[in-house]
Amino acid sequence: MPKTKKSLPVVVENEKTATFDCIFGRGCEGICCKNGRPSVDPTEQETINAVMPRALPLLRPEARKVVEADGILSNRTKLGQPMLRVVGGWCVLFNGGCVLHKIGSEDGEAYQYKPTQCALFPLEKGDEGWYVRQHGYQGEKWDLFCLNPKESKRPAVEALAGELELAARLDVE
Repeated sequence: MPKTKKSLPVVVENEKTATFDCIFGRGCEGICCKNGRPSVDPTEQETINAVMPRALPLLRPEARKVVEADGILSNRTKLGQPMLRVVGGWCVLFNGGCVLHKIGSEDGEAYQYKPTQCALFPLEKGDEGWYVRQHGYQGEKWDLFCLNPKESKRPAVEALAGELELAARLDVE
């Protein structure tokens, strides 16, 4: 019986050339969360606020102090929405990994509490569908090694199966 290629849940503009392999915990300590300032829409704010009683004890002490005093959002905006705060150079929700990711994993779905921009990284919505952020593609400015196609031979669409499923759900909503 001939093998059929499984179709992707979404169109990926640079499917044939994009490579990616997250090596968090295997040489990368979360550089995408360093100065990470995703925007957070009102629904995401509600979701994060609802889980904050569980998240607060897991935050770095300096981040917890700021969050308790001033909240998780800064006065800065991106895409018309407020952005998460950064403390000590790291997203307030980072402590050896994303606290929201850890809690989501405990609850059965790693991405359920994370801001969409974080959960989808390195996927981005483009003109023809989604694309994988890569050096030199769509004017990518973030100089992370994981966005350099020379750093990985793994096809991004293989490595990002979970993110692509989330993108497909977002396309339906």
